[in-house]
Amino acid sequence: MSETKRISWRSAGSRVESSANSESRDVERTRDESAMDDDDLVYDEQHGEWVDPETGEVVREGAVDRGPEWRAFDAAERDQKSRVGSPTTNLMHDNGLSTNIGWQNRDAYGNSLSSRQRQKMQRLRTWNERYRTRDSKERNLKQALGEVERMGSALGLPDTVRETASVIYRRALDDGLLPGRSIEGVATAAIYAAARQVGVPRSLDEVRHVSRVDKLELTRTYRYISRELGLDIRPADPAQYLPRFVSELGVDDAVERYARTLLQTAKRESIHSGKSPVGLAAAAIYAGALIADEELTQSEVSEATDISEVTIRKRYRELLDATGEDGLHSMRAGATA
Repeated sequence: MSETKRISWRSAGSRVESSANSESRDVERTRDESAMDDDDLVYDEQHGEWVDPETGEVVREGAVDRGPEWRAFDAAERDQKSRVGSPTTNLMHDNGLSTNIGWQNRDAYGNSLSSRQRQKMQRLRTWNERYRTRDSKERNLKQALGEVERMGSALGLPDTVRETASVIYRRALDDGLLPGRSIEGVATAAIYAAARQVGVPRSLDEVRHVSRVDKLELTRTYRYISRELGLDIRPADPAQYLPRFVSELGVDDAVERYARTLLQTAKRESIHSGKSPVGLAAAAIYAGALIADEELTQSEVSEATDISEVTIRKRYRELLDATGEDGLHSMRAGATA
């Protein structure tokens, strides 16, 4: 009887010891998992697991999939299945969160509304529009962001530039920089500054052509808001204008390569200091066309870049002089090799 008790106590002790060892291993594994950075793991969306890419070990599993429960294979199907509204945007004065009443006078089944219902819906649209712009600040912001959207579309600027311009205008409005200045002037200066910040600059003349303010007001307002808001805007690089100008002129890619080489040489020799980046880009394209034996006249470059022919003649000679005969010879030799 006593022997049986000793055996049972020994087996119970071994079970307790093995349980303690397993618990210690679990604690060590938890510590190792917590010490591992999530950036080092790979997420398997199909199985909902976090995997170590080096060992293939499943570190965590059972992750919650926060995406939609449906699948879509194109943009049209995604828009059709989506049950949420459009994302918030700074391009709208209310960030796109307000409700809009459609202009169609039809019900949910597509049937036309009666005259009484149409009058009621028109009245609701009127009050809804009044409610969206309750004070002067919202009306100001709505008009300015409409100008930003219009000018950004006319200049072919991406949505990132328009969003940045709207943020700059909102900051100027919140800091009280608008009194004494027109809404169009501040909006134009904001989109000019945003284009330079994002890295897709437009010249002052290009912005002025699509704006409702003159060049003097644009330059004054731009300097004022950039100084008051402390905008970090670096001088525009002439090479940033090359792809757009080359595309408008329809010349060969070799012209752009030669133009970039000429501009790089001009930077090393400090020829670009104090000169218009648009003028340097136009002159580099014309000089690159001469090196590539491309039929391109100064008048064509002037029309595409909005730079006078006199400026193009002065700048392209400076670029060629900075490169030198040896540099031009090596550029031609590299093209033929």
